[in-house]
Amino acid sequence: MTRLLGLGLRAGSVIVGVSGVRAGLQRGGVHCVVLAADASVRTRDKVERLALARGIPLLRGPMAEQLGAHLGRPPVQAVGVEDGALARGLVVAFLEE
Repeated sequence: MTRLLGLGLRAGSVIVGVSGVRAGLQRGGVHCVVLAADASVRTRDKVERLALARGIPLLRGPMAEQLGAHLGRPPVQAVGVEDGALARGLVVAFLEE
């Protein structure tokens, strides 16, 4: 999963961070959201509610520190995927794990 997110980040089709993911969800550009396994209650509440209201798949990723490390960033609690094909690939990969 994190490898695909890294590829998406390099391609410019991944949003990193809670505020960016929320903005992407509000404008309708996000096809999938990955939340860190240890995302805070506040983050989960903000992002999950919005994603579920819009029918966007919500996946549990690794811990925030690992998620950030795979993306070359400090700990990351939320990642939004703007590319539809990448989002479908992540959902399939998540279901196969």
